[in-house]
Amino acid sequence: MRNFTEEQDMFREAYRKFLEQEIQPNMPAWREAEIVDRSAFKKAGDQGFLMVWPDEKYGGLGDSDFRYEQVIIEEVARAGCGEWFASLHSRLVGPYIKNFGSEEQQDRWLPGCVSGDSILAVAMTEPDAGSDLAGMRSTLKDEGDHMILNGSKTYISNGINADLIVVAARQEGVDHSHALTLVMVERGMEGFERGRNLDKMGLKAQDTAELFFNNVKIPKENILGEPGKGFYYLMHGLAEERLMGAVGYIAEARAAFNVTREFCMERKLFGKKLSDMQNTQFKMAEMDTEIDMVQAYVDHCVTIHNDGKLTAIEGAKAKLQSSEVQCRMVDLGVQLHGGAGYMQEYDICRMYLDARISRIYAGSSEVMKLIIGRDVFSDSYTSILD
Repeated sequence: MRNFTEEQDMFREAYRKFLEQEIQPNMPAWREAEIVDRSAFKKAGDQGFLMVWPDEKYGGLGDSDFRYEQVIIEEVARAGCGEWFASLHSRLVGPYIKNFGSEEQQDRWLPGCVSGDSILAVAMTEPDAGSDLAGMRSTLKDEGDHMILNGSKTYISNGINADLIVVAARQEGVDHSHALTLVMVERGMEGFERGRNLDKMGLKAQDTAELFFNNVKIPKENILGEPGKGFYYLMHGLAEERLMGAVGYIAEARAAFNVTREFCMERKLFGKKLSDMQNTQFKMAEMDTEIDMVQAYVDHCVTIHNDGKLTAIEGAKAKLQSSEVQCRMVDLGVQLHGGAGYMQEYDICRMYLDARISRIYAGSSEVMKLIIGRDVFSDSYTSILD
């Protein structure tokens, strides 16, 4: 049994209906347009589904239980709407405002974020700085009552739709590789420009853009937290970001399993159903077991995260294994679909293309292995059984 409350089960049912009515039917058109319409965020906000954790005075439920976000992520995967990055807005970027913003900043920005009028993004990645944040080249120059931002970012999710962007940059004159500062860049600021909506392998409806900052004037009131502490602020949210990924990846793996299972039960080959063949049964039995095992670990991580005890190591393990299992499942799904699996009209084809970013996004599998490997050989190493 999974550990959801009665209220969360009711929330799941209501959110499932919302997706079926407002989001799922629009996905084909949004894929064709290569962007989710802004109305999706607004409709979710109007029904209280966009941001759960903010205080009631901002329009939220005031409940920080991560299981609400788990419900949202799982249901988005189940409905085949994974290109709508609502959770990036609500649970990945939004908490920066809560955790590091002043009361004035929270009052100024959170209501619009909860309602869906303001869409959020975070801009860290640069052409020469992805997982290596110390290699960041965007700069901030202190001009007294404001800062001047210069630089560029790439691969920014929600980059076209975003109204409010958390941007990380290095402050000029501070000689320290980790001395980053976070600032809030708002739509319409002079010198802020967006590049093209990048043409990706998968996740076609998710807008991913290049951002350019040319002498953008940033009021001091838009500095998030303490100047120079941005690196530590970014690290603060990484464990949860990777847990969010893990929740989604294993939910996508289960969705791909279900699609493949249904196809195998209908598809006939050499006079019998594909599901009656031993190879099919063995392959699907292996995947069913792997998915369930990883799901149990992800649920465990959610529980300890709610207790404030999730470590970067556990987040990395969940992210690593869930993304690897997802990719194995979609690959098997395409294989068992045969030629049909290579056709865009079949869901498994889209799932295969969408899944490839999972082993890269929020830290590649190789980076996750580095993090875990360093812990394995550290003096403080302990296993889950210790």
